[in-house]
Amino acid sequence: MDCNLAPKTLCAKLKRGNLELKIEEAVLPPENLFGFAERRNPKRAFLFVSKVLGRHIPVRPSVMAASFNSLADKIPADLPGPVLFIGMAETAVGLGAGVHRAFSASRSDSVYLTSTRHPLGTELFTRFEEEHSHASAHLLHLPVDPSIREMMLQAQSLVMVDDEASTGKTFINLHKALKNAGLKNLKRVVTCVLTDWSNGAVRKAIGESAETAALISGSYKFHENLDSPLPEMPDVGSVSTGKWPLSAHRDWGRLGVQHVEDTLGLNLQFQPGEKVIVIGTGEFVWRPFLLAERLERAGVDVHFSSTTRSPIALGHTIEHAMSFSDNYGLGIPNFLYNVEAGQFDRVLICTETPAQALSSELIKPLNAEVICDEK
Repeated sequence: MDCNLAPKTLCAKLKRGNLELKIEEAVLPPENLFGFAERRNPKRAFLFVSKVLGRHIPVRPSVMAASFNSLADKIPADLPGPVLFIGMAETAVGLGAGVHRAFSASRSDSVYLTSTRHPLGTELFTRFEEEHSHASAHLLHLPVDPSIREMMLQAQSLVMVDDEASTGKTFINLHKALKNAGLKNLKRVVTCVLTDWSNGAVRKAIGESAETAALISGSYKFHENLDSPLPEMPDVGSVSTGKWPLSAHRDWGRLGVQHVEDTLGLNLQFQPGEKVIVIGTGEFVWRPFLLAERLERAGVDVHFSSTTRSPIALGHTIEHAMSFSDNYGLGIPNFLYNVEAGQFDRVLICTETPAQALSSELIKPLNAEVICDEK
């Protein structure tokens, strides 16, 4: 990572150019929080790969929870309520849930809602674009529960959670979409990210009501190699109902929640010394994380990770990749990074779809057990 630049400057040499970072504030050494990778995406070459997120790199649940708590501590305690938290699909839906859990431990006037790329068949509130993404469209459903819906619609504070902010444009797009859809009472806005490279873009666009909570902040420059060929990106942008439609009755965030129960794998038994990984699938990560967290509290040697529709090239922090068909029946490729056969004694793959929806190309190489959300 170090390219012999100034002490607070990092860089990564990618095939499509050089990425240069200037670190201005950090709660931990940058190398403990993130690494680099190269997207298989012609719209943006670089990717900041979090080491505390549990998405592209297996992470201990306690490490993830510490990042939730650290971010929640940076959110102003005096936000007027109700407070609406929104976690960005798919990468940050678990992060958003964790930050909301930590924040809501001291007050009861907040609600958590995730963006999604899966229509539930219920009423949509709005949609917005993540323009640089491999899957740019996001949906926000209107909560079905009357009390949750009222909290959302009357929200005076908005906390938007993502793993990183490069330009801040997605946050700006979301804020605009919410205002246009009818959120008229917002007085305070907080962007909440692990790494913030946006140089205050949201505050500049929204005004003095906006502020940022981040574990690392700074700025970046990407020096593009114009002679480098652009990659072919798999078609992973589907926003539709697949072969395995989702149930609104087993919601954990797409329709808004204040609390999510720990319900998965309640009868699992483990041998002393077993090395275990719990894997969430796509947007279904929060209940799997709660399972992993429970196992760690019980003394199990456990890590957490997730499948994703994000296409990333091998190299830098991406040392291994598996590709397989998605478990929602959309016919798009999904990926699992940095998890290899034989790396763990037991692999638990958690899904909100039926077990038969999971690809054998994921299950068989890892000799995985499937745990379905049957609440």
